[in-house]
Amino acid sequence: MNMNTESNRPGSLVMLASSMLIFGTIGIFRRFIPLSSGLLAFARGAIGALFLILVVLIRGRLRRLREDRKGELNAGILFLLILSGGLIGVNWILLFEAYNYTTVATATLCYYMQPTIVILLSPLFFRERLTAKKLVCAFLAVLGMFLVSGAAGEGIPQGDALKGILYGLGAAVLYASVVIMNKCIRNIDPYLKTILQLGSASICLIPYLIATGQYANVKLDGFSLVMLLIVGLVHTGIAYTLYFGSTDGLKAQTIALFSYIDPVSALFFSMLFLREPMGLAGIAGAVLILGAAFMAER
Repeated sequence: MNMNTESNRPGSLVMLASSMLIFGTIGIFRRFIPLSSGLLAFARGAIGALFLILVVLIRGRLRRLREDRKGELNAGILFLLILSGGLIGVNWILLFEAYNYTTVATATLCYYMQPTIVILLSPLFFRERLTAKKLVCAFLAVLGMFLVSGAAGEGIPQGDALKGILYGLGAAVLYASVVIMNKCIRNIDPYLKTILQLGSASICLIPYLIATGQYANVKLDGFSLVMLLIVGLVHTGIAYTLYFGSTDGLKAQTIALFSYIDPVSALFFSMLFLREPMGLAGIAGAVLILGAAFMAER
C-alpha cells in the first residue's frame, strides 16, 4: 500500500472523509441499541468480517489473500492478529459501556487519549526517544483530560460519570495496545488483516458471552435491529472498505490529518442530535487533547 503519493486524489479524499464521519456517529447509534455491550461488540465484529469477506470476493482480491496466507502470514503473525482481535473485542465493550455511563463527547475524548498512551509506551516497545515535544504534548493531553472530566470545576467525578471516564480510558489503553501490535504486523493485505482481527474479536468474545449469559432473552424490535445492522454494516464493513480504498491515493500526512474528523464530528453530532452539553472547560479540554495528539504526530 503506497501512502507516499505526490498528490492527493480527490476521490480518495472524499472516501477517507466519509469513513471518518461514519466512525464519528457510532456513539449516537449505540444509544438506540438495547443490547449489552458484549453482544453488540460480538455482532459488530461478525457482521463487519462477513461484509469484508464479501467485498474481497466481489473485488477479486482472493488471490492476493492466498498469497499473503502462504507468504507473510506465519504462526507468529497469526498469533498477533488473533490476540489483537481479542483486544479489539474487549476494547469495543469498554467503549460501548463508556457511551452508556457518560456523554458521547466525554467517552470519545477519553478514547482519544490513545495517541498519548502510544507516545508514552513507544520508548518501552520501540526504543523511541521521548523528546521534550512529546512530553509537552502528553502533559497537555492529560491536562485536557482533567478539564473534560469536570474535575476543575465540580471536583472529582462520581458515580456513573466516573465509570464512563474509566471505561473510556480503559478502551484507549486497549486500542493503544492494538496500535502497537499492528506496528509489528507488516506486509499483510489490509483486508486480510482486518477480516482476521474482526473475526477474532467476535470468536474471542463467545466464552465471555456464555459465562455471563448475555446471549439469553435477547429481544430486538424492528428499529433496534436496523440500528444494529447499521453499526455492523455501515460503521464497520463499509467504513473500513472506504478507509482502505482511500489510502492508496493519499499522502500519509493527509491520512493522519483527516483522522481527526472522527472525534471532532463525534463531539459535534453529540451536541446536535443528543443535546449533550459541553461547557467551556470541556471545549478547552477537547482542544488540548486533539491538539496535543495532532502536534505529536506531525
